[in-house]
Amino acid sequence: MTVNDIKFDANGLIPAVVQDFITKKVLTVAYMNKESLDITLNEKRTCFWSRSRKELWRKGETSGNVQHVVSITADCDADALVVKVLKDGPACHLGTDTCFTNLIYNDETAQRFTLEALYELLQTRNSDRPEGSYTTYLFEKGREKILKKVGEECTEVIIGAMKDSKEETIYEISDVCYHIMVLMVEMGISVEDVKNELASRHVIDHKVKQETMK
Repeated sequence: MTVNDIKFDANGLIPAVVQDFITKKVLTVAYMNKESLDITLNEKRTCFWSRSRKELWRKGETSGNVQHVVSITADCDADALVVKVLKDGPACHLGTDTCFTNLIYNDETAQRFTLEALYELLQTRNSDRPEGSYTTYLFEKGREKILKKVGEECTEVIIGAMKDSKEETIYEISDVCYHIMVLMVEMGISVEDVKNELASRHVIDHKVKQETMK
């Protein structure tokens, strides 16, 4: 499919759902016309058409919160777009990570586990400090205690792996992940920070592989 196959509406516009390439969060929904889509493709950063101001606007032009385009995909009818981006800052003009923050309905039984959800839960534990919570205990004891637990659990992983016990190793790896995320919350390191670092290493590793194949 090419840009010529895109179907703009009667006003010459097409809705663009902007998604974070790393976290998969929907960041915002905006509109593009032919010109803004061409600019987006040429500059590899999002450019939209403002229906209220009747003008083009490049995301981050004044705020610095630029969205670097990774991919653009049209739906089956070619009348809507999904734009995956790597963002430099908040997507919403209110300063939030995404424009979609007002929860209307949530079926907790259907929610699948994510690192982001665990991180948010740990943040809540840190701020609320409920009594009787092991996580509260760790935060109250401080970084030295948290680091000690990370070290202990890493040793348990080694022991489980040396025993060739897959079940035990999985259990201990889970303990390590939990305690590391407690440390992340304590130090203000986000899941996205780590994902961005891993993504940068993936690019480097890919380049190294290319060089060794020459």
